[in-house]
Amino acid sequence: MSFESMNKFDRIVAILIQLQSRRVVKAQDLADRFRVSLRTIYRDIRSLQTAGVPIASEAGIGYELVEGYRLPPVMFTREEASSFVAAEKLMQKFIDKRLGDHFASAIAKMKAVLRMADKDWISSIEEQVLVRQGQRIFNEKVPEAMSVLFDSLARKEQVEVRYKKLESGEPELRRIEPVGVFHEHEFWYLMAYCHLRKDYRRFRTDRIQGIKRTEIPFVKEHPELKDFLTQPQEGPRTKVRIVIDPKIARHLEWNKKYHGFTEEKTTAAGIEMTFMSRYPESDFARWFMSFGDYARILEPASLKECVRSIVAKQMKNLEER
Repeated sequence: MSFESMNKFDRIVAILIQLQSRRVVKAQDLADRFRVSLRTIYRDIRSLQTAGVPIASEAGIGYELVEGYRLPPVMFTREEASSFVAAEKLMQKFIDKRLGDHFASAIAKMKAVLRMADKDWISSIEEQVLVRQGQRIFNEKVPEAMSVLFDSLARKEQVEVRYKKLESGEPELRRIEPVGVFHEHEFWYLMAYCHLRKDYRRFRTDRIQGIKRTEIPFVKEHPELKDFLTQPQEGPRTKVRIVIDPKIARHLEWNKKYHGFTEEKTTAAGIEMTFMSRYPESDFARWFMSFGDYARILEPASLKECVRSIVAKQMKNLEER
């Protein structure tokens, strides 16, 4: 059921479930989730209180259920139960082994409360759903990486990691204060304050060679993760213009934003795209080569020379025996 079509009774029940699933829930978060006004949320909360649900509230903080109050076991709809299949398949591939084991246990408990007909429904489709992982996103020698990071975020305690940068031979020992984790470009990344560098850094989880909990508390008050991900990346940029065969251009929609895409227009020669690239002669040049037989570089000239140099090296390697 979509939130738009949810009637008052269904919404009130859903609000009660939200209150039970979190310690404190803000009225604005409920209004955003169910796409209703704050006034509607206030009325729904009063309806629950009138019905005897012990809800405490504090101005500027939010709502919470009085300690000890619990709903009876929740029954899932068939559509909700079906979503477990996709969630379980994704979690098996996109989180580390330790957290995956915990998730499998949680899913088993949720499946246990399903009606028998819904259990049969799940069984009939779960073997027909497959998630194929393209990249290794965790080091096999560190099966508990995500679990340790989650503990660190909750406890606000530092962790030690042995981190191997792409260009380095041996991993470095870093003591960090995690800010958050996020998935991007088919990899998990950790944003953290690094005590070695005395600054915030991104760490790719597949390059973490070891991880260790500590009991050392954070020494800094960190901004929220979203603040790091929404701020523009610093550094000089170079204007790049290319023209692409229209039948290929549509396949670049997902990748182009990561290379500084700004605009495009249709011309007689094809789709002309403009980028403001941070790394035109490294990242952009090699990305361009993946579709370069269907495209031309308009500017800058230095990018053309870079691509020619890479192609020349490739040709030399192909000719050598």
